[in-house]
Amino acid sequence: MQGHGYAQPAKQPPHPAWLVFLRVLFVAVGIFSIGFLAWVIPLRLAVVTRKSLDWGLFVAVLAADILSIVLLGSEPGDEIHTAGGYLGLSLLLITLALTVVYYLVAESRHYQGLRAAHGPGPAYGYPQPASPFTATPVPHNPGGLRVPPTPPMTHTPVPGPPPQRPAPARIDQVRAELDELSDYLRHHDGHQGAPHDGQPGAGHEGGR
Repeated sequence: MQGHGYAQPAKQPPHPAWLVFLRVLFVAVGIFSIGFLAWVIPLRLAVVTRKSLDWGLFVAVLAADILSIVLLGSEPGDEIHTAGGYLGLSLLLITLALTVVYYLVAESRHYQGLRAAHGPGPAYGYPQPASPFTATPVPHNPGGLRVPPTPPMTHTPVPGPPPQRPAPARIDQVRAELDELSDYLRHHDGHQGAPHDGQPGAGHEGGR
């Protein structure tokens, strides 16, 4: 019994500049060879896409190039004079043009599909950079009700005890003590002033 394995990660396409260089290179090989090496272009495409259609195109272009070479080689001289020669040249040039157009379109679509499947993220197996923004966790609400936000806790100052007033009994006691002190002072001053008032009279009687 075989279990489900891990899904194969999407292959990351090469850099666009490298792809452009390869396209220019293979197209230039076909053009500068006047179509005799046009079969190299579909071979490159079949290796990249690995589709049976592209492999069939490679075989067809290779057969067309061989047929063109045979027709051109049947000419008796260096110049083309017969219908076979013109047919071979026309077949060679038409095959080259169609191959170049199909190659550019098919390879562009192939790598666009790879980029869409791979996504804009980093390559598979490389660590992803940490994001400076972290998501705020949202509490789970199974009922779908909107939970109001909890207000922040504020510290309320506790008033201190009111100032205590002196008891009435204490006031009366202090008042009574003050009254006693006042009476004592008045009596004390009265006793000291009485002898001073009698001394002049006594002296006057003694003089008589």
